Amino acid sequence: MNEIRIVKGLDAAPDAKAIRQEVFMEEQGFAKEFDSLDETAFHAVAFTDGKASATGRLFKGRSGWHIGRIAVRKQFRGSGLGGDVVRALEAKAREEGAEYIKLSAQVRAQGFYEKLGYRAEGEEYLDEHCPHIAMKKIL
Repeated sequence: MNEIRIVKGLDAAPDAKAIRQEVFMEEQGFAKEFDSLDETAFHAVAFTDGKASATGRLFKGRSGWHIGRIAVRKQFRGSGLGGDVVRALEAKAREEGAEYIKLSAQVRAQGFYEKLGYRAEGEEYLDEHCPHIAMKKIL
């Protein structure tokens, strides 16, 4: 059984912080995982049978609403949780008045986002050591 909770501010979502540290820093080697956006962003945390299993964040930037930091713990990958988290954040963005969402996808995850209705915009670029692509979805 899955449940997704959305809270504002990373301090209110310690499970989100733990998942991001595990996935992005320990597994993927990113050094700059946490930033000032975390303080005001909405953070979604999925729970599977009571265990924190996936996360993502939503924030309003200068160019509109953005989803990012979608992460699923290794033992829960392939279960559809990543898509569930994205859809929950999209629903929250609609509640907040968003007409579209932008994101910065790791190129290796581009297909995942395309299945959810996102389309690539522009050229690939590096974020730390990893190729990324800007993507957008009209809500």
